[in-house]
Amino acid sequence: MASMRDIKRRRESIQSTSQITKAMKLVSTVKLQKAKGHAEETKPYFDKMYETVSGMLAHSGGSSSNPYIRADKGDGPKKKGVIVISSNRGLAGGYNSNVVKLITQGDFDTENTVIYPVGRKGMEHLQRLGYRCEGDYSEVMNKPLFGDAVAIGKTVSSALESGEIDEVYLAYTVFKNTVTQIPTLIKILPFDEEDLVSDTEEDSSKEKKGAEALMNYEPEEEETLNYIIPLYMNSLIFGALVEAVASENGARMQAMDSATSNAEEMIGTLGLQYNRARQAAITQELTEIVAGASAIS
Repeated sequence: MASMRDIKRRRESIQSTSQITKAMKLVSTVKLQKAKGHAEETKPYFDKMYETVSGMLAHSGGSSSNPYIRADKGDGPKKKGVIVISSNRGLAGGYNSNVVKLITQGDFDTENTVIYPVGRKGMEHLQRLGYRCEGDYSEVMNKPLFGDAVAIGKTVSSALESGEIDEVYLAYTVFKNTVTQIPTLIKILPFDEEDLVSDTEEDSSKEKKGAEALMNYEPEEEETLNYIIPLYMNSLIFGALVEAVASENGARMQAMDSATSNAEEMIGTLGLQYNRARQAAITQELTEIVAGASAIS
């Protein structure tokens, strides 16, 4: 059994840690309320943006001349660019590791994958695994703005147009509620013609009241799509940033709550051990006193 001094020191150390985790939980709770409101306000817009642009392209004939809509290149390897949104700090349970697993456990090998990291934890982890990271957008997670999403979108769009990458993916965490956050990986560009055909066939299977015509554009189709699709991508990136902030604070609040509960349980256990050790020491002293008195007499 450990000595009374060791038990006391350990209990004091855990009490100090418990105070820290309790304070971090309170801070995360306050941040979560603000981030949660922001995410709930913006989510309908970005969901509608995705639905609208997908519907437009499904009814546009799928022009392969557009850099954001191209035919399948075949069975050869494709260069994939992934915007990975994680956090700058740890102590958030499995939040960061779950995002990284979307890459490491998916179809993303180190040779044909370029990472555009938003958040230090994800960037550091993926770099250790051998992935190539382009840029560092960690500061964006402090307070995401739409301008930040535009800057990231321009970098990725340029790489897509130049042929440096062939596909763009977005890895982030969807905020469902305070206790549930869902790691999500979506493909945002380019729109493959086979995907557009599938969308069209799905729409045609639904009941329609009348004949359906192709989408008409003013000005020309190419000019319109070249404006709308980057806006669509920037909107998805910003929506993911907002949800990631809410998810991070929710995950950290849960982690700190669990840590505080575990610390309190350990403090209680150490209290029992300390009392038993103290009682054993008292019993030992009494035994020695009685034995000494018996020896004298």
